[in-house]
Amino acid sequence: MTTTVLSLPQGAEVLARPFRLLSLKPSSPVTPDASTRRVSSQVLLKGGRELVIQHQGSEYHLRLTRNDKLILTK
Repeated sequence: MTTTVLSLPQGAEVLARPFRLLSLKPSSPVTPDASTRRVSSQVLLKGGRELVIQHQGSEYHLRLTRNDKLILTK
């Protein structure tokens, strides 16, 4: 009986590991805890229709649509 040893190229060991199966069960709904801060959109917008949020050097625009929906864009 002979044994053959195969070697994988460097970095290929990750590919050789078995894949983990994903769970298809529905996740439980996330409920915010009591420590989550809540701010009214009316307070944020102060009667306006747009707010610019600066985050890590980028600007994000929070807009109030004609249908009273909020849209956040970069």
